Amino acid sequence: MDAAIEIAGLVVDRGGRRVLHGLDLTAATGAVIGVLGPSGSGKTTMLRSVVGVQRVRAGTVTVLGHPAGSRPLRSRIGYMTQAPSIYGDLTVIENVRYFASLYRLGTSAVAEAIDAVGLADHAQRVTRTLSGGQHSRASLACAIVARPDLLVLDEPTVGQDPLLRDELWAYFHDLAAGGTTILVSSHVMDEANRCDELVLIREGVLLHTGTPAGLKAEAGCADLDEAFLTLVRRNEAA
Repeated sequence: MDAAIEIAGLVVDRGGRRVLHGLDLTAATGAVIGVLGPSGSGKTTMLRSVVGVQRVRAGTVTVLGHPAGSRPLRSRIGYMTQAPSIYGDLTVIENVRYFASLYRLGTSAVAEAIDAVGLADHAQRVTRTLSGGQHSRASLACAIVARPDLLVLDEPTVGQDPLLRDELWAYFHDLAAGGTTILVSSHVMDEANRCDELVLIREGVLLHTGTPAGLKAEAGCADLDEAFLTLVRRNEAA
C-alpha cells in the first residue's frame, strides 16, 4: 500500500522540554492505526504534528504526499481534538451543517454524519446541554462529515458506553475499508485489538509499530497490557 503518513526524525519541544525524541513512522493508506500510550507520552503532540498545527524542532512529516499543514491537505483531513471543538450555542445539526458548508456538502451528508455517531435523536439539541459523551460525538460528526482521506482522532471514545464504543469502532473500520486512513489515539489498551496497526509511545519515544498480534509475539505475551509493560521494561533496561 502507498503510505498515507511518513514521519522521519520528528523532534518536538513544548514548554521548554522535549516531548518527541526523533520519531520515525510510516502509516499505510486505508488502515486503522492506533497510537497508544499513557497520558503525557506524546500522543497528542504527534497527532498535532500530522495535522500540521504543531511547530516541530526537527524532522519531516509528509501526509498524503504533501508536507503536513500545507494548503492541499485542508480539505482532505478531518481532525477531532481531545477537547471537543464545536459551538456550544448551536444545535448538533447546526454545528454539523456549518462544517459541511465548508466543503459545499448538503443535507444528506449532515444526516449521515449525525446518524453515524448515534445522535439522530438529539440533532435539535443545543450542544452545551449535551452530556460529555454526547458532546464528543457531536465533535466527531463534524470531523467525519466530509468523508476525509485522513481522519485524525484524539481519544474519540472517552466517556462513551461500551455499546456505542463498539459501534464507533465498526464505523471507523467501514471508513478504512473505503480508503480512509484512521489515526486514533487512546490510552486504553483494550482498544488496541481493534486496530490494524499499533504505534506505542512512552515519554516521547517510539517503542513499537506493527499489528496487535505482532506486539504480543514480540513481547512473548498473550495479553496486550502485559505486552506493553514488557516492552517498557525492556526499553528501560536498555
